[in-house]
Parts: sequence; C-alpha cells; structure tokens
Amino acid sequence: MTQAAGSELDERVPGRRWTVRLDAAGRGSAAVRISCSRPACAEQRLPSATAGRAAAVAHLKAHLRAAPAPRAESYCACRAEGCQTHLPDTGRHARAEPWRCGGPVVLAVIADRAGRWWQAMECCSRCAAATPGAKTAATSQAPGPQRTDRPAPAVLDAGTPQFSDHQVAAGTWVPTPRSAPVRRRPPQVKIAQRVIPHDLRPIALRDELIELGDLFRAYQQRDQPDLAFLADLHTRKASAFSAWAEATGDTRLRLDAQRAEQAATAARFQHQQRTGLATSSTDPDSDTAAVPRLLMGPVQWGHARSVLAHVTDTAPLPGPEARLLVVMLTLRTAHSGTGNLVGQDLTGLGLSEPEDLVTQLADSGWLCLPSTPRDLLASRPESPTPVTVPSLVPDEDKPGPFTFGKKLRPKLSGWAQKIVSDKKLRKTKAGAAPRLLALVLATHSSPDGQLGLGGQGVDLDHLASWCAVDPGELAFLTDQLAAADWLTEPALTSTRLTGRLTERVLPLTCPLT
Repeated sequence: MTQAAGSELDERVPGRRWTVRLDAAGRGSAAVRISCSRPACAEQRLPSATAGRAAAVAHLKAHLRAAPAPRAESYCACRAEGCQTHLPDTGRHARAEPWRCGGPVVLAVIADRAGRWWQAMECCSRCAAATPGAKTAATSQAPGPQRTDRPAPAVLDAGTPQFSDHQVAAGTWVPTPRSAPVRRRPPQVKIAQRVIPHDLRPIALRDELIELGDLFRAYQQRDQPDLAFLADLHTRKASAFSAWAEATGDTRLRLDAQRAEQAATAARFQHQQRTGLATSSTDPDSDTAAVPRLLMGPVQWGHARSVLAHVTDTAPLPGPEARLLVVMLTLRTAHSGTGNLVGQDLTGLGLSEPEDLVTQLADSGWLCLPSTPRDLLASRPESPTPVTVPSLVPDEDKPGPFTFGKKLRPKLSGWAQKIVSDKKLRKTKAGAAPRLLALVLATHSSPDGQLGLGGQGVDLDHLASWCAVDPGELAFLTDQLAAADWLTEPALTSTRLTGRLTERVLPLTCPLT
C-alpha cells in the first residue's frame, strides 16, 4: 500500500508558488522596492511604504487574475518546507500514507502581519485551513488525493479572485482556516504625556481630553503662534484636568490643572503685550495701552512677591536698612544659597553703615563670608566675593523656600536692582526706607498703576510690616517717593494708602491680578 501511495505521489506535480516582497530601498530614505519571485516581473521602486504596500497587493491580485485554476493533480507547495501538516510521524503509530492532506486543491494567499511580504501557493484545502491567516482565492474542480464526505467546491472565476475563506454557495464548501485569534490592545491616546484611559468616564470627559490632545499637537505644527488660541486651549485643559482629577482622585492631575491655569494666564498676557493691548483688572472689557514690563506675566510677578514675603518673615535684623540688604542678598543667592557680590552692590543701596550691617548679618550666622566685610565692600567686578546664605542652601530634606529656577533668579535680582538704584531716587538722596517702600509698592499695584487690587489701596499695617517701619513714618516716606516722581496723588487714611504709581515706573511693576 505504501508503494502504491508512493507511485501516486510521483504522478503528481509540485504546487505553484510565488512571493511578492516589500523591502527598504536604502538607508536614510523612505523609498521602498517591490520584488516578485516570478522571473518575468521587474523590480519596482516607490516613494513610501504606504504606496509600496498598495502596489504590492495590486501586483499579487494581477497574478491571481492571470493564473489558471488550481490543478487537481498537484501536491501542496508547502510540503517542501515541512509545514505542520507534512511533519513526519516518528512514533510507534507512524502513518503509512506519505501526507495527511485532504480536500480539493486550492490557491491560497498568505500575508505577513507586518505587511512585508505576500505569498500565493497551491495546496490542499486541509493545509490551507491549518495555515493561520491563509485565504482561499480559487479552488480546483476535482478532489485532492483523499476523498472527503463533502462535495468538492466549485471553481471560482480566476478573473475575479476572492480573498476570503468563508465563501459559501449552493453545493460548495471551503474549509475554514484554523487561525489563532489576534488580541489587539486599544491604541493609546495621550495628552501632555499622560495616557487617557479607554474606560474613563464620563465619556464626554474622555472625548474632551482626546480632542484637546489633538489640538495641542496640531498647534505645535503651526508656523506662526496664536497666543489667544493657546490661552483658550490651556483654559480648557485646566477645566478638563480638574474634572479628570475629581473622577480619579489623582492629586497630580490637580497640579497639572493649576499649571495649565498659569500657562493660560501667561499666554493671554503675552498676547495682550504683542497686540499692544492690556486689559485692566477693574474692567475686563476695557483696553489700555500695553506696558513693556521687565518681569513678564503673573508667574514671575508672584515669585517677586514670594521673595518679599519670605524676607518679611525671616529677616534676622530689625529696621528698613537691614531689611533692604537682606532682600538684595536673598535675590542674589535664592537658587543655590550662594552668589557673588561686589562693593558697589552694597554701597548703591543708600545704607548709612553698610559694613556694620554686613558684620551683624555675619555674626548672626545668616550670612557666611570668605573674608572680612571690609574686603567685601572693597571687591571690584573683576574679582567678586562669593557669599553664602545657609538658610537658602537646598538639601535632600529641605529643597529651599523658592520654586523658581536659576534662569529667573538673575531677572528678579536685576528687577529689584533697577528699582532701588532708580536715578531720581538717588538724586533726591533717598535712604533705604523709601527705596524699600518703592520695591513693595511695585508689587502691590493694579495694571494701570493704582495702589492695591482695583485701586483700593494698601493696608498700612501690612505696608509697615513689609518695610520694617512704624506706620507713622509712612507719610514722610510717601512724600519722598512723590518728590522722586515715583508716586502721584498719595493719600493716607487711618488704615490705607492710596495713590498711583507714575507712568515712568510702570515697566518695573508686578501688577496684582
């Protein structure tokens, strides 16, 4: 029986097979080349992988249309490569027949899941069914080497190949391939490097986050910025992230929402500056001329106020002169706790006894010097003196009192230096107290220069605390600022100071918003 089966195999012809491949045309290029195992087919080159896949599929379909129907007398083309159906049995119950094929011969199409090659071959219907992903394009008229209880499928028109193994017609049958199910994860959608969960509820929130992510990515591709549009996007992001935090209880999302609100405010202010319009805090619908301020945006303004508040709470010595010196030293050393100073930095502050104040700060431990206070006052720009404020040096347990970075620190220091060394303050021989008051009032005015939020004035007790003076001294200090063309229309009541900063100092202000 084995010899009969072997002679029957000899009378059969090997199945046809051809492969269409898609390969890169070369390094550093998106071009691809298409090659076909049929000798008569010339190689093709296309500019992209997408175009290459479309051309490869079209090339294979053209072969299928031109190919004759599968031959009933052929044996499986996959037999030569030892497919699972044709692996020999080596146990005690080795099969007597040389193969386990069955059903009619079909023309099957197999494609690489990654889209790199496509193959058509003649094989039996059982082999096609056992090959994962195989699709039947045509079927022979006569049955294959083994009989089946079912009738042989009818021949499909070779001119219109059917890429499906589920074609069922009256009196026809094609076996279903036993392919393993492919489990695909839902694609990840992100916004601000955060993955949006596919099961996030409510669905409207998830849709809003997805849309915002697409809008932010599209904005990054713009040639020209649109700061008003960007501010609106950040506002929507802040609202969406707040809702996301409420839905999940993630504290980090709340922090992201706060940062988005700050970014929206900064972008909106930059838009107003670029377009020449600035919105008054008292009337959002009114427009006034823009002011090119030294410190840009509410974030930087808030950092300036945080330095003044920190010094008010932690100053080691009483009095306005010591307070002003501590402010300037803090701004010089705020980021790392260390900084460089020259004598002019101290002598230009209007201090009566700068060497004595530096000595007191060093004796209290608040300031560390590599030399004597006299050497510090004598140092010149070409050889500055390094100083250290231990309370500002960050460590693992104490990161430091300020959150701004090293790039903003010199901006804040330069801003304060411009105020305390104002030319008209120096001409009027203003001391440390009026200069410190000018610094404080610059951070407590509205965008148009009125003192206090909305022009309501500044509380006298708080103002005296920030400037380290008695409330009764404020009248004399405000007169000095008025004489230096820093303040106009000052008016003191029993509780508040009202007035307006002059137009020339508006670029140095940090408006309350």
